[in-house]
Amino acid sequence: MDIVELPIALIDEDKDQPRYQFDEEALQELMRSIDELGLLSPIKVRTAANGRYTIIYGNRRYKATERLGRATIPCIVSNTTDEMEIYLEQIAENLTREGFSPIEEAEAFDKMMNDSRFRSSLKLLSAKLGKPESYIKNKCELLKFSNAVKKLIVSGVEIRKDKLTEDQLMPLKDLPMEHRDPLALIAARDELPVSDVKKIAKLFKDKTISEGTKEKLLLKSGPGLIETWSVYEQNRKERSRQQEEPKSQKAPAPSSHSGASSASQSTAPTENKPADLPSTSSSKGHPDSAAASGATPAAQAAAPSVDMQPAELLGQLQTQLKHQGELTIQLIALDKANGGVLFPHEIDDIISQLEKQLVQWKARL
Repeated sequence: MDIVELPIALIDEDKDQPRYQFDEEALQELMRSIDELGLLSPIKVRTAANGRYTIIYGNRRYKATERLGRATIPCIVSNTTDEMEIYLEQIAENLTREGFSPIEEAEAFDKMMNDSRFRSSLKLLSAKLGKPESYIKNKCELLKFSNAVKKLIVSGVEIRKDKLTEDQLMPLKDLPMEHRDPLALIAARDELPVSDVKKIAKLFKDKTISEGTKEKLLLKSGPGLIETWSVYEQNRKERSRQQEEPKSQKAPAPSSHSGASSASQSTAPTENKPADLPSTSSSKGHPDSAAASGATPAAQAAAPSVDMQPAELLGQLQTQLKHQGELTIQLIALDKANGGVLFPHEIDDIISQLEKQLVQWKARL
C-alpha cells in the first residue's frame, strides 16, 4: 500500500459519501492536531477523469488540511471502480471514526439495501461490516422519524436538553407517526430518561385508551405524562388483581334472627320499609345510590348481615364499590378537570344515605 503526496487542488470530495455532518468544533480541534503533529493517517482516493481524484474516505482530514493552506496531502490511491465496494469501504471506515452520526449510519445502511446500484441484503451487509443484523435494523428504524426529530439525534447515551439518543427513540419507533414524533420532541425538550420514555410508549400502545384521549395527552409535559402513566399502571394492577379473585362470591348465610326479621318486615307497608341494600340476587335497591355508583344489577354487592356494625358495613360497601367499575384514563381526566370532586362526592352521598338506612333498619329489628 503506497502513500503518495497529491496536490489538494486535484482532489474532489465525494458528494455521495455516507458522511456529510461535520462538527465545527471538532474540525477546529483536528486542524490544531494536524498543525502541531502533522496528518497521522492518510486519506484514501480513487482515480477519476481528467487526471483528478475523488475521496473514498478522509473528508474531515481533507477539509482540515485544506483550511490550513497546505498544498499537498498524503493519500492512498485506489483503482477500484466497483461502486458497491467503494461505498462499503466508506461505511466501514466511518464506523470507526468519531462523529459518524446515527442518522448518517442509518441512511448509509438503508441506501445499501434499497438503492438500485447496490441492492445488498441485510445478511450480506451484516457480514461485510461485521455488525449484527439487529444493529443495522435498529439504526434503520431511526428513519421513521420526521426531519425535525432526526436533526436532534446524537451519538452516545447522555441525556441532554433538546437532543435525542437512540435509546430514547427506540421505545417510540412502533407508534403511529401522529404520536411518535410529538412524543420524541417532548422527550428531547423535557430530558426524559429512557425508563420514562418506555412508560409513556406503553401508555400510547394501549388500545383500550381512545384516540381522543391520546390526543389530549400529547398536550401534557413529560412529567405530566409520567403522572398519567402512574395512574394507568395502578388501574392495570387493580384489574389484574380482580381477575385473579373468584368471579363470584357467595353471600353470607342469613341467621334465623335476620330471616325472621325479613319475613316480618315483608308484611309491613311499602312506604315504611327501608330501602334494600344492593344484592346479587335482586335488582332492587335505593335508586339514587344505584345511579350514583353506576352499578348494574350483575355487579351489585352481596347483602351484608344485619349483625354487622355500621363501620363494617361501610367497609364492605367501599370494597364492593371498587369492584363495580374500573376507572379509565378518561374518567380520571374528567375527575381532575372537575376539581377532583365528581366521583368522591357521589360515594359520600351513597354512604350518607346508607348510614341513615342502617339506623332505621336496626331500629326495626
